[in-house]
Amino acid sequence: MRRLLLAAVALLLMLNAATAADQATLIADSVTVQSGTRLAAIGHVEVFFKGQTLTAASVIYDQKADRLIITGPIRIDDGKGSVFTAAQADLSADLSEGLLVSARLMLNQQLQLAASDIVRSDGGNVTALRQVVASSCTICAGSPTPLWEIRAKEVVHDAAAQQIYFTDANLRFYGVPVLYLPMLRVPDPSLKRASGFLLPKLRSTTQLGTGMQLPYFVVLGASRDVTITPYFTLRGDKTVQLRYREAYRNGTIEVDGAVSQDGFGTVEPRGYVTASGNFDLGNDYQLTFHGISVSDPAYLSDYGISTTDRLENKIDVTRTRRDLNFSARIIGLQSLREEDNNATLPSTVTDLSYERRFKPALLGGTAGLTLDTHTDFRSSASPLDANGDGVADGRDLSRVRVGLDWRRNWALPSGIAISAMALGAADKYMIQQDQAYGGAPSRLSGSAGVVLRWPWVKAGGDGTTQLLEPIVQLVTASKPDSAIPNGDSTMVEFDEGNLFSLNRFPGADAVEAGTWANIGVNYRRDDASGWSLGMTAGRVIRMEDLGQFSNVSGLSGQKSDWLLAWSLNNAGGLDVTNRLVLDDSLSLTKGEMRFDYATAGITVSGGYEYLLADASEGRADTASEIVLETRKDLTRNWSADLSGRYDLRADRLSQSGLELDFRNECIDVTLSLSRRYASSTSVKPSTDVGLSVELLGFGGGSAPGPSRVCRR
Repeated sequence: MRRLLLAAVALLLMLNAATAADQATLIADSVTVQSGTRLAAIGHVEVFFKGQTLTAASVIYDQKADRLIITGPIRIDDGKGSVFTAAQADLSADLSEGLLVSARLMLNQQLQLAASDIVRSDGGNVTALRQVVASSCTICAGSPTPLWEIRAKEVVHDAAAQQIYFTDANLRFYGVPVLYLPMLRVPDPSLKRASGFLLPKLRSTTQLGTGMQLPYFVVLGASRDVTITPYFTLRGDKTVQLRYREAYRNGTIEVDGAVSQDGFGTVEPRGYVTASGNFDLGNDYQLTFHGISVSDPAYLSDYGISTTDRLENKIDVTRTRRDLNFSARIIGLQSLREEDNNATLPSTVTDLSYERRFKPALLGGTAGLTLDTHTDFRSSASPLDANGDGVADGRDLSRVRVGLDWRRNWALPSGIAISAMALGAADKYMIQQDQAYGGAPSRLSGSAGVVLRWPWVKAGGDGTTQLLEPIVQLVTASKPDSAIPNGDSTMVEFDEGNLFSLNRFPGADAVEAGTWANIGVNYRRDDASGWSLGMTAGRVIRMEDLGQFSNVSGLSGQKSDWLLAWSLNNAGGLDVTNRLVLDDSLSLTKGEMRFDYATAGITVSGGYEYLLADASEGRADTASEIVLETRKDLTRNWSADLSGRYDLRADRLSQSGLELDFRNECIDVTLSLSRRYASSTSVKPSTDVGLSVELLGFGGGSAPGPSRVCRR
């Protein structure tokens, strides 16, 4: 035993002779001195050295050559994500250089490379393999052929550059060669960003035919990159897409675009470009911008880029604090709709808003001071409404508003909660090129109200709680001013969010006027079993109908329609919300339902929307649509996504899509099918079929899926 210990100490000293500061640990069944300069460790040998772990049947150390002669089975973990296995090896004492015979290399527990021999050099940074088979697929004894593999004459792994170089390589699926490449370079699994080709995509559309997209990613630096994607179709269409990204210390920018030469009846190139970004300006100021330009109205739809038919270019500067909110924006608008005339639409809009919250010493409660400005400009100079949309074709409008609001709450001994509130505003307008409205009208407006709430709470012994809260709000407000045109408040919603409100108009041009009562009741149940139900019901009763709201808004007349809103959610992943606006005969004026269900293996979301035709909101026909999106895990490796939008009035699908995805530890295959029907920019329906295949296990790729299970 003493000799064994002395031999082990001597071997450790000799292993550490090159770098005395490095510490090594050796465990073996026996350690013997074969000569003055050779020591042998035999039986279940384990060596721990500089973060590396070596296990082998035997290790012989030759001090003169400073080499290790190792007999397998051998396993070397370099502690940096690479694992070697071999039958025999001749390595340097620090394991970083030398030869491994009948060897395998696994990178980052993903990519496996089997070779006749492996040579390590350059301090372990370069690993050369001969007669190689590379794959990230699990191989079973009963099915030894991997789903895919790359066979190569030689493979070199440069750990410093995080690159793998293949020579005389051919790609095989189930052992069948499908592609030969004399040279191939791919990133190793540890690399997140590297220049090179990305996942190609085979695409076939009704509009463009069959084509191939082959993106190439270029790293321009630690914070910049560009992706160039050529897109060629069998009918001869050519497109080059480009995406540029750059990150700064305080923000990011991204530029996307494409140029196409196709057969859509024009010899001129077609294309689009977008630019967006966001920046932290300091002191809580944020800058965001987005811009887009297209060559023609149908381009985005033809190439399946977007269904947007009104383009918005804008710059925003915002600042938000606990008691302050500031925003300033410039917006440029362009419509792609055939029925729109951009000369008569607001092409440039500016908005500025400043809001400050504070506590008034004399009145108590909380108050807010608001200052905002607005301008909209049309390129037309006509003061007439030639297109019949209710707005002069050339109207240019500017507005400045100063507003003040206040609210205070009290609790009475009987449990009744009372709140008082008021708001007032002063507006100054400048209107030009409008025959119906013009000049510089001013307006003073204000409203005040009081709210009575009587909450009743019941708590059950099992933890269930219920709340029933009748609410009455009385409001009086100044009358409307007919000299002010309504440009920003034509679309009014009646929902649980504004049932108890002093003003239901969303913008500043229109102000709700008169005297009225908002009455309703809230109910909520939080059940001990984990589900909860919330309900709100109510209506508005006016002393006089001033005709401010359209008939289908739900707010017209002395008595509004009934509002009923409810929501349900449970611990099983179901969330349902529903809002109904019903007239006195319980006929539906507006309806909206949204549901989401998520559990292990399946997610479903969808909704239903019903809106009566309303010319004041630009809706010529009644809308009635169902929307559905679902994702289902069919098996461990297969999943399906299904989406659709069905127009009940037209009795047809307006949009549909299906995507099938297969993913395991080494491959991701996605087949997509979508159908878009006639839109505002294209009268031709189109079908888009896409196929993409990604070999997993290389750097910058997708995460692997569930591994194949070998069965006996």
